[in-house]
Amino acid sequence: MSPTESFPGLHAWLDTPLGRHVMAWEVARIDALVTDIFGYNAVQLGMPEADFLRANRMPLRFRAGAGDVQVEADYAALPFAAASLDLVVLPHVLEFAANPHQVLREVERVLVPEGHVVIAGFNPFSLFGLRRRLARECGDYPWHGQYLSVRRIRDWLALLSFEAGSQASGCFMPAVEQQKWIDRLGLMDRAGARWWPIGGGVYVIHAIKRVQGMRLIMPKWDRKARARALAPLIQKVGGPSRDFPRKTTEENDFGRD
Repeated sequence: MSPTESFPGLHAWLDTPLGRHVMAWEVARIDALVTDIFGYNAVQLGMPEADFLRANRMPLRFRAGAGDVQVEADYAALPFAAASLDLVVLPHVLEFAANPHQVLREVERVLVPEGHVVIAGFNPFSLFGLRRRLARECGDYPWHGQYLSVRRIRDWLALLSFEAGSQASGCFMPAVEQQKWIDRLGLMDRAGARWWPIGGGVYVIHAIKRVQGMRLIMPKWDRKARARALAPLIQKVGGPSRDFPRKTTEENDFGRD
Protein backbone atom coordinates (compact mmCIF):
# COMPACT_ATOMS: atom_id res chain seq x y z
CA MET A 1 0.00 0.00 0.00
CA SER A 2 1.57 3.30 -1.05
CA PRO A 3 1.56 6.49 1.05
CA THR A 4 -1.00 8.10 -1.25
CA GLU A 5 -3.51 5.30 -0.83
CA SER A 6 -6.26 5.47 1.74
CA PHE A 7 -9.16 3.29 2.74
CA PRO A 8 -12.13 4.18 0.49
CA GLY A 9 -15.09 5.13 2.64
CA LEU A 10 -13.16 4.99 5.93
CA HIS A 11 -14.10 8.46 7.12
CA ALA A 12 -17.77 7.96 6.33
CA TRP A 13 -17.84 4.57 8.06
CA LEU A 14 -16.21 5.90 11.23
CA ASP A 15 -19.05 8.41 11.48
CA THR A 16 -21.68 5.66 11.47
CA PRO A 17 -23.04 4.10 14.68
CA LEU A 18 -21.48 0.76 13.72
CA GLY A 19 -18.10 2.33 13.01
CA ARG A 20 -18.10 4.12 16.36
CA HIS A 21 -19.14 0.90 18.12
CA VAL A 22 -16.29 -1.09 16.58
CA MET A 23 -13.70 1.62 17.21
CA ALA A 24 -14.77 2.00 20.84
CA TRP A 25 -14.22 -1.71 21.49
CA GLU A 26 -10.87 -1.80 19.68
CA VAL A 27 -9.48 1.31 21.34
CA ALA A 28 -10.43 0.01 24.79
CA ARG A 29 -8.87 -3.38 24.11
CA ILE A 30 -5.66 -2.00 22.63
CA ASP A 31 -5.39 0.53 25.46
CA ALA A 32 -5.29 -2.38 27.91
CA LEU A 33 -2.58 -4.14 25.88
CA VAL A 34 -0.16 -1.27 25.22
CA THR A 35 -0.30 0.47 28.59
CA ASP A 36 2.33 -1.86 30.10
CA ILE A 37 4.57 -2.23 27.04
CA PHE A 38 7.77 -0.30 27.66
CA GLY A 39 10.54 0.95 25.41
CA TYR A 40 11.44 4.08 23.48
CA ASN A 41 9.70 4.11 20.08
CA ALA A 42 6.11 3.16 19.22
CA VAL A 43 4.44 3.43 15.81
CA GLN A 44 0.84 3.12 14.69
CA LEU A 45 0.51 2.17 11.03
CA GLY A 46 -2.68 3.38 9.38
CA MET A 47 -6.06 4.60 10.57
CA PRO A 48 -4.85 7.97 11.92
CA GLU A 49 -8.43 8.89 12.80
CA ALA A 50 -8.07 6.84 16.00
CA ASP A 51 -5.23 7.06 18.51
CA PHE A 52 -4.29 3.51 19.43
CA LEU A 53 -1.13 4.62 21.27
CA ARG A 54 -2.77 7.02 23.71
CA ALA A 55 -2.39 4.65 26.69
CA ASN A 56 1.24 3.82 25.99
CA ARG A 57 3.99 5.68 27.88
CA MET A 58 6.93 5.47 25.49
CA PRO A 59 8.66 8.83 24.92
CA LEU A 60 8.28 8.68 21.12
CA ARG A 61 4.87 7.71 19.74
CA PHE A 62 3.78 8.58 16.23
CA ARG A 63 1.48 7.56 13.39
CA ALA A 64 2.71 6.50 9.97
CA GLY A 65 0.97 5.80 6.69
CA ALA A 66 -1.24 8.12 4.67
CA GLY A 67 -3.40 11.08 5.64
CA ASP A 68 -3.02 12.97 8.92
CA VAL A 69 0.20 11.28 10.04
CA GLN A 70 3.65 12.32 11.23
CA VAL A 71 5.47 9.98 8.80
CA GLU A 72 4.31 9.01 5.32
CA ALA A 73 5.06 5.36 4.80
CA ASP A 74 4.63 2.49 2.41
CA TYR A 75 3.59 -0.42 4.62
CA ALA A 76 5.47 -2.89 2.43
CA ALA A 77 8.74 -0.89 2.72
CA LEU A 78 8.73 0.92 6.04
CA PRO A 79 11.07 3.94 6.31
CA PHE A 80 12.57 2.79 9.62
CA ALA A 81 15.91 1.21 10.42
CA ALA A 82 16.08 -2.45 11.34
CA ALA A 83 15.55 -3.19 15.03
CA SER A 84 14.58 0.40 15.81
CA LEU A 85 11.01 0.13 17.15
CA ASP A 86 9.69 -1.34 20.38
CA LEU A 87 5.98 -1.43 19.48
CA VAL A 88 4.04 -1.47 16.21
CA VAL A 89 0.24 -1.29 16.10
CA LEU A 90 -1.54 -2.42 12.92
CA PRO A 91 -5.23 -1.43 12.99
CA HIS A 92 -6.94 -3.03 9.96
CA VAL A 93 -3.89 -2.75 7.72
CA LEU A 94 -3.38 -6.36 6.69
CA GLU A 95 -6.84 -7.03 5.23
CA PHE A 96 -6.52 -4.00 2.93
CA ALA A 97 -2.87 -4.46 1.93
CA ALA A 98 -1.93 -5.87 -1.47
CA ASN A 99 0.70 -8.10 0.18
CA PRO A 100 -0.13 -8.54 3.87
CA HIS A 101 2.66 -11.05 4.47
CA GLN A 102 5.22 -8.53 3.21
CA VAL A 103 3.81 -5.98 5.64
CA LEU A 104 4.39 -8.41 8.50
CA ARG A 105 7.93 -9.08 7.26
CA GLU A 106 8.61 -5.36 7.42
CA VAL A 107 7.19 -5.19 10.93
CA GLU A 108 9.50 -8.03 11.98
CA ARG A 109 12.46 -6.22 10.45
CA VAL A 110 11.93 -2.90 12.23
CA LEU A 111 11.10 -4.37 15.65
CA VAL A 112 13.81 -4.87 18.23
CA PRO A 113 14.22 -8.36 19.72
CA GLU A 114 11.42 -8.81 22.26
CA GLY A 115 9.51 -6.02 20.50
CA HIS A 116 5.72 -6.09 20.37
CA VAL A 117 3.14 -6.02 17.59
CA VAL A 118 -0.60 -5.52 18.07
CA ILE A 119 -2.91 -6.37 15.15
CA ALA A 120 -6.59 -5.52 14.75
CA GLY A 121 -8.60 -7.16 11.99
CA PHE A 122 -12.04 -8.18 10.76
CA ASN A 123 -12.98 -11.81 11.31
CA PRO A 124 -14.13 -13.66 8.16
CA PHE A 125 -15.87 -16.31 10.30
CA SER A 126 -18.38 -13.97 11.92
CA LEU A 127 -21.56 -12.08 11.18
CA PHE A 128 -19.34 -9.28 9.90
CA GLY A 129 -17.76 -11.78 7.53
CA LEU A 130 -21.21 -12.81 6.32
CA ARG A 131 -22.08 -9.16 5.68
CA ARG A 132 -18.87 -8.82 3.66
CA ARG A 133 -19.87 -11.73 1.41
CA LEU A 134 -23.29 -10.22 0.81
CA ALA A 135 -22.01 -6.69 0.19
CA ARG A 136 -18.75 -7.46 -1.57
CA GLU A 137 -19.67 -5.78 -4.83
CA CYS A 138 -20.66 -2.44 -3.29
CA GLY A 139 -17.01 -1.58 -2.55
CA ASP A 140 -17.71 0.40 0.62
CA TYR A 141 -15.39 0.26 3.60
CA PRO A 142 -14.95 -2.10 5.38
CA TRP A 143 -16.72 -4.73 3.28
CA HIS A 144 -14.30 -4.75 0.32
CA GLY A 145 -11.30 -6.01 2.30
CA GLN A 146 -9.73 -9.46 2.19
CA TYR A 147 -10.50 -10.57 5.73
CA LEU A 148 -7.85 -12.77 7.36
CA SER A 149 -8.62 -15.34 10.02
CA VAL A 150 -6.94 -15.36 13.41
CA ARG A 151 -5.40 -18.73 12.60
CA ARG A 152 -3.80 -17.43 9.41
CA ILE A 153 -2.37 -14.39 11.19
CA ARG A 154 -0.95 -16.59 13.94
CA ASP A 155 0.60 -18.95 11.35
CA TRP A 156 2.28 -16.03 9.60
CA LEU A 157 3.55 -14.68 12.90
CA ALA A 158 4.98 -18.07 13.83
CA LEU A 159 6.84 -18.27 10.49
CA LEU A 160 8.45 -14.93 11.34
CA SER A 161 9.49 -16.17 14.80
CA PHE A 162 6.87 -14.23 16.70
CA GLU A 163 5.41 -15.72 19.83
CA ALA A 164 1.66 -15.16 19.92
CA GLY A 165 0.41 -13.68 23.15
CA SER A 166 -3.11 -12.75 24.09
CA GLN A 167 -6.00 -12.35 21.67
CA ALA A 168 -9.58 -11.18 22.00
CA SER A 169 -12.71 -10.94 19.86
CA GLY A 170 -15.49 -8.40 20.08
CA CYS A 171 -18.57 -7.04 18.32
CA PHE A 172 -20.56 -10.28 18.03
CA MET A 173 -23.77 -8.65 16.82
CA PRO A 174 -24.83 -8.45 13.18
CA ALA A 175 -23.39 -5.53 11.21
CA VAL A 176 -26.44 -3.30 11.69
CA GLU A 177 -26.18 0.40 10.96
CA GLN A 178 -28.85 1.93 13.21
CA GLN A 179 -27.98 2.90 16.76
CA LYS A 180 -31.27 1.57 18.10
CA TRP A 181 -30.43 -1.93 16.86
CA ILE A 182 -26.90 -1.71 18.23
CA ASP A 183 -28.37 -0.86 21.62
CA ARG A 184 -30.90 -3.68 21.45
CA LEU A 185 -28.34 -6.25 20.35
CA GLY A 186 -25.79 -5.33 22.99
CA LEU A 187 -26.62 -8.55 24.81
CA MET A 188 -25.08 -10.49 21.91
CA ASP A 189 -21.72 -8.84 22.57
CA ARG A 190 -21.80 -9.78 26.24
CA ALA A 191 -22.98 -13.33 25.58
CA GLY A 192 -20.64 -13.88 22.65
CA ALA A 193 -17.54 -13.00 24.64
CA ARG A 194 -18.45 -15.77 27.07
CA TRP A 195 -20.03 -18.48 24.91
CA TRP A 196 -18.60 -17.94 21.42
CA PRO A 197 -15.26 -16.15 21.88
CA ILE A 198 -13.95 -16.88 18.38
CA GLY A 199 -17.01 -15.49 16.59
CA GLY A 200 -16.55 -11.76 17.12
CA GLY A 201 -16.68 -9.45 14.12
CA VAL A 202 -13.27 -8.00 15.00
CA TYR A 203 -10.22 -9.33 16.80
CA VAL A 204 -7.04 -8.02 18.41
CA ILE A 205 -3.85 -10.12 18.51
CA HIS A 206 -0.70 -9.38 20.50
CA ALA A 207 2.64 -11.02 19.66
CA ILE A 208 6.30 -10.69 20.67
CA LYS A 209 9.32 -10.94 18.38
CA ARG A 210 11.59 -13.72 19.59
CA VAL A 211 15.21 -14.18 18.52
CA GLN A 212 16.56 -17.71 18.84
CA GLY A 213 19.55 -18.00 21.14
CA MET A 214 19.20 -14.48 22.47
CA ARG A 215 19.50 -14.01 26.22
CA LEU A 216 18.48 -10.80 27.91
CA ILE A 217 21.37 -9.35 29.97
CA MET A 218 20.36 -8.22 33.43
CA PRO A 219 21.91 -5.13 35.03
CA LYS A 220 24.92 -5.87 37.23
CA TRP A 221 23.09 -4.91 40.41
CA ASP A 222 20.21 -7.20 39.46
CA ARG A 223 22.56 -10.14 38.91
CA LYS A 224 24.14 -9.65 42.33
CA ALA A 225 20.77 -9.39 44.04
CA ARG A 226 19.53 -12.51 42.29
CA ALA A 227 22.73 -14.41 43.16
CA ARG A 228 22.28 -13.54 46.82
CA ALA A 229 18.65 -14.61 46.69
CA LEU A 230 19.56 -17.96 45.15
CA ALA A 231 22.55 -18.69 47.42
CA PRO A 232 22.04 -21.67 49.78
CA LEU A 233 21.44 -20.79 53.38
CA ILE A 234 24.04 -22.36 55.70
CA GLN A 235 22.96 -22.63 59.29
CA LYS A 236 25.33 -23.73 62.08
CA VAL A 237 24.07 -26.13 64.69
CA GLY A 238 26.50 -26.10 67.61
CA GLY A 239 30.28 -26.45 67.45
CA PRO A 240 31.72 -29.18 65.27
CA SER A 241 34.12 -30.53 67.92
CA ARG A 242 31.51 -30.63 70.65
CA ASP A 243 28.36 -31.88 68.90
CA PHE A 244 29.74 -33.75 65.89
CA PRO A 245 33.22 -35.09 66.80
CA ARG A 246 35.32 -36.11 63.84
CA LYS A 247 35.84 -39.86 63.63
CA THR A 248 39.38 -41.13 63.59
CA THR A 249 40.73 -43.55 61.05
CA GLU A 250 40.61 -46.31 63.59
CA GLU A 251 36.94 -45.65 64.36
CA ASN A 252 36.09 -45.78 60.67
CA ASP A 253 37.65 -49.25 60.33
CA PHE A 254 34.49 -50.87 61.72
CA GLY A 255 36.12 -51.69 65.06
CA ARG A 256 39.04 -53.50 63.48
CA ASP A 257 42.03 -53.94 65.83
